[in-house]
Amino acid sequence: MKQRTIRLAATGARIATGAAVATACVLGVAAAVAAPLPTVQNTAASTTVTPMPGDSTIVCNGSFRALGRDSSRADLLVSAGLPRLRLDAGEQETSTTPLQMPDVLGGEGAMSITAATTDRTAPLVSASESLRLDDEDLRGFVAAPCREATMGSWLVGGDGSTGSSDVILLSNPSDVPATVDLNVYGTQRATTTRVVPPKTQVTLALASVAGAEPRPVIEVVPTGAPVRASLQSAHVRTLEAVGIDLQDGTGGAQKRLRLLGVQSQPVAEGDDSSGILVRILAPSDDTTATVRVRGADGDSDEYTIDLIAGIPAEISLTGISAGAHDVEIDASEPVVAGARQTAGADGREDFSWMLPAPQLTGTVPFSVPSGVPATLYLRNAEENPVTVTLEGADARTIELPADGVAEVPLRAGGHRLRSEGAVHVAVGLLGDAAIAGWPLWAPPATQQPITVRP
Repeated sequence: MKQRTIRLAATGARIATGAAVATACVLGVAAAVAAPLPTVQNTAASTTVTPMPGDSTIVCNGSFRALGRDSSRADLLVSAGLPRLRLDAGEQETSTTPLQMPDVLGGEGAMSITAATTDRTAPLVSASESLRLDDEDLRGFVAAPCREATMGSWLVGGDGSTGSSDVILLSNPSDVPATVDLNVYGTQRATTTRVVPPKTQVTLALASVAGAEPRPVIEVVPTGAPVRASLQSAHVRTLEAVGIDLQDGTGGAQKRLRLLGVQSQPVAEGDDSSGILVRILAPSDDTTATVRVRGADGDSDEYTIDLIAGIPAEISLTGISAGAHDVEIDASEPVVAGARQTAGADGREDFSWMLPAPQLTGTVPFSVPSGVPATLYLRNAEENPVTVTLEGADARTIELPADGVAEVPLRAGGHRLRSEGAVHVAVGLLGDAAIAGWPLWAPPATQQPITVRP
């Protein structure tokens, strides 16, 4: 009996001890769940490098074309004149390569200009072409920058109606062929495909691409190699030549566009016609666009236009005072646009298309041709003041207040614009029955730093 009592006591002790251990285990597990678990972090090895910038290549258009001078060959293109070329490269070494011009009788001057990279620094080179013609079928002044080839652009200022002789220039400066799709937006859609051989400039009559469209907008989409697309225009009214123009392709569609230095020139005192015509296209979606015209004095006029996707529309601006104006376009969907401006004197007339000016920062080289007075138009794109420095033929510093504008007379020659803040900039040339203008675009892109991981 005594021994049994002892065994019961021992068994009870073991049960109590087991219960205590079990309770401790449960509490330990609960504490482990609540406590943060140890983690193992592996940070991937990486390094930031700046690739060597490539050589910079720009393309010049060469001869101005005359279409239809031979009545027996209405589609024959002949050279009506060779523009004067101004090349501004500073101490940078450059090389030129002529481009074949198989579609133009007597054509010359189409070329690519390449500046080589030195000391891991992107080359800054600019060039411009200018020409004045006074023939029975071609009369006026034309000027344009030489620009790099791109993988896509839009031609806004064409005219396929009677009296217009517009041609499309496609320049391929590379060593491989480019296949180019020309997508026409108008009352009817159409697409033309053309192969541009290497080191060649191809010329197409606008009528062969867009028919008789009075206000076509053409999307240029190359594959295989970048292409520079330009539009050469000439107009005749009742057998009298009334202007020539050379327009570059503009960039992709955007919701906000700024066109600088657009000239209004009423024909007579009190005339309500400003000579400014704005063409707008919403490529993909219906939208409503607001067009504001702001003069140097701060006065502004506002227009509203409803856009149907894929169909270009135009607004003739009226009641605008004489002088240079900024045209602001804001839309709820992306659009492309251009503004046609005119200049007249002594019964003669000329016209030019001004394109939207993109935001720029850093250093931008540009060239100004001689023969017609030039002006630099600037607009601050930021909410803070911006300082812009000009170097070259005109050295000066320009202070732009927030959303401020400035007009600066320019000498012919090479210039460099430097700005740490975002600005819109355009060059305008205006004389007696002579007008031309273009926005400044960023130079061929320098290489940005990239992060490399194994």
